[in-house]
Amino acid sequence: MGKDRSRSRAGARSGVDADSLFGGTAARKAQRKERQLCRQVQEAVSDALAALRDDVLQDVWVMDVEPAPDASRLAVIVRGGPSSPPDEVAARLERVAGYVRSEVAAAITRKRTPTLTFQVLPPEVAR
Repeated sequence: MGKDRSRSRAGARSGVDADSLFGGTAARKAQRKERQLCRQVQEAVSDALAALRDDVLQDVWVMDVEPAPDASRLAVIVRGGPSSPPDEVAARLERVAGYVRSEVAAAITRKRTPTLTFQVLPPEVAR
């Protein structure tokens, strides 16, 4: 009776893959690392923009950072101040993009610094 029971346990263990039931741990780890990188880049971009002496960029809020399409290229989503047109904010961000990327490179620990693209949202309208 003991032999039959041990065989049934061994058969059940070999047929069930925990990753297939609960999702792969490698995929979850990659997503966690991507989110962690995006948070670090968001903080670094916010700090870099705050250090600039530009009246338009002083009012810019970094809303979010998303992989676009993966972690080698990140979309930085910003919202300009109420008195700054989105076109002007985009032009100024384009001018300081190299500086911002160098600040991001100093703040994160990666072999390659991701390419940053900026998306400027229109300012919120007061209700």
